Amino acid sequence: MSAIKSVVKRDGSVVEFTPQRITNAIYRAAVAVGGRDKATAEKLSAEVVRILEAQTPPGVVPTVEQIQDIVEKVLIENGHARVAKAYILYRAERAQLREKRADRRAQPSSNIPWSKLWRVLDWATDHNLHTVQHLNERIRKGEIAQIVGESEAFYNEDVENAANLAAERKEDLRMVIIAGPSSSGKTTTTIKMGERLARHNLRLVTLNVDNYFFDLEMHPKDEFGDYDFETPQALDLELINEHLNRLFDGEEVRIPFYDFKTGTRQPEQTPMKLEPNDVILIDSLHGLYPDMTKDIAPEKIFRLYIEPLLQLKDPDGHYVRWTDIRLMRRMLRDASHRAYDPTKTLLHWHYVRSSELRNIIPYVNTTDYIVNSAMPYELPMYKAKLFFEFARWTEDYADDPLRKDAHERASRVYQLMQELDAIEDDSVVPENSVIREFIGGSIYEY
Repeated sequence: MSAIKSVVKRDGSVVEFTPQRITNAIYRAAVAVGGRDKATAEKLSAEVVRILEAQTPPGVVPTVEQIQDIVEKVLIENGHARVAKAYILYRAERAQLREKRADRRAQPSSNIPWSKLWRVLDWATDHNLHTVQHLNERIRKGEIAQIVGESEAFYNEDVENAANLAAERKEDLRMVIIAGPSSSGKTTTTIKMGERLARHNLRLVTLNVDNYFFDLEMHPKDEFGDYDFETPQALDLELINEHLNRLFDGEEVRIPFYDFKTGTRQPEQTPMKLEPNDVILIDSLHGLYPDMTKDIAPEKIFRLYIEPLLQLKDPDGHYVRWTDIRLMRRMLRDASHRAYDPTKTLLHWHYVRSSELRNIIPYVNTTDYIVNSAMPYELPMYKAKLFFEFARWTEDYADDPLRKDAHERASRVYQLMQELDAIEDDSVVPENSVIREFIGGSIYEY
């Protein structure tokens, strides 16, 4: 047991010192460069703790920065230069992110699809759905059916445009990638894209990359027992590339099967071979991550990005955050389809968001088309389903420094929900709507 009991975080709060966090940080950096040796991570972590104890005078509480400095030193001195580089880069990225948050004068991000946002904002303004106040007014006038119809038509027009653009490249097209962050609506959009491409005599054949996950025991885990499986390195990227190339060469491959109940991958399970008009579909969080398709010629791939790009201002003049919309969607979907406690979804979300910012968002503007899956009417419906949960989380995590991220998100959503008029009856939502992916009742099978 370590002699050090506490550590000072960057915000000044003092929390319990947990050596397992050091082990997880080292192992996470190793995974980022292809390493998966937990025993070595534990050995290096023990060395970090030993040095920390020797350098820390009695009664002094070390800081997170001090610990990270020692981690870098131990990694380099023990010959783990590539792991050290990954750790240093991640640390630098987090520092830059904190600086951007602190500096309100920071330049607009190049990762944001500004042209698309202007179109979405223009549509929202034309339909009096650009502020919470206007949305509430239309709901109070009994116009919810019209709001749903207008929103669904806007989304379906986006999907139609994407499918037509993909079909224009029919001669060279071998793969469609539908990517986007968690709960952006990829699955429903994929189905709708398949329906439309079929009109052009193109058949989407799904390559489920979830079957390429490494065994769960090989993923990093935190001190709460929560696995970090949101990174692209959780997938066997080399095997994905190998199978894609062989399929395009006309070969038959055997796809592995991943058993989510046991957290293990069974190799060479399902035979797969492409017919002349078949186009591989990859529906994945990390479809835009370069290493996912590094060996495939760019002209063979059509890349589509999807995100709920809602342009709706709250009464304080702040736009509703897309990540908050997706958090609510995932809570409802996980509870409905996976019997997963929404509280666990909230507590895991920092992993989701961290991975998105590193491995998904930077590639938004490398895509061929962007689909907006946001529906202004979905927020009032989510209030009816989740309002009291967010009220509870706001109280439960108010004084917990280890749950600061969860508290901030819960408080922000709770404040927004207080301003929204709730819609209890969701029967007005079409059975083929992207929103049914999250609230249930869809005609599609997920």
